[in-house]
Amino acid sequence: MKNNLRIILAKRREKVSDLHEATGISKSTLTSLYYERTKNPETEILLKVANYLGVTLDELLRVEE
Repeated sequence: MKNNLRIILAKRREKVSDLHEATGISKSTLTSLYYERTKNPETEILLKVANYLGVTLDELLRVEE
């Protein structure tokens, strides 16, 4: 599974540090998510990120083909 975090943040002109400050999620966790190094991110983290960005989980995640 891939994620669109990088694309969504770029469109909003925000950085991982902005997301960290707003959600309280650690920068290392968000950086791993940003660079798609995380294979199975926790649902709670994905929900916090999606809620902050104002997107659904479907918009945040995409199935790898």
